Amino acid sequence: MYEMTKKLRVGDDVKALIPQAVIAGLWDRLKAMRKEKLLIDSTMAVMFSDDYEDDKIFFMTLQKSGSFNNEYEMAYDGSKNFLGHGTIVIIKDRPKTIQMSISAANKQTDEDSEDNADKPSDSETTD
Repeated sequence: MYEMTKKLRVGDDVKALIPQAVIAGLWDRLKAMRKEKLLIDSTMAVMFSDDYEDDKIFFMTLQKSGSFNNEYEMAYDGSKNFLGHGTIVIIKDRPKTIQMSISAANKQTDEDSEDNADKPSDSETTD
């Protein structure tokens, strides 16, 4: 599982939200988890903490519907504007690739926000 010789794919949705240095850090963490024999499911979720320091960010990995989780920190001193939005990155082990994408739950939330943006607010409607 998670053979690092497979092609590593990063979805455009991830590239649009997450800085490249953080994406690279997630791949490095995945490699370390494989070496430490901590990968027990073909799907893993990565949730970012809202807390950070100038030179590091914090995240949690979840496997088996959250019953197996680990907390990590990553050295990172770039822009932190991607934090605080509840973004969840999903990493899936496929037969020929390992794929990184944004959670369907995040996509649904974005769609709901866009739908609500088109609707007039209570203050804009008249009776």
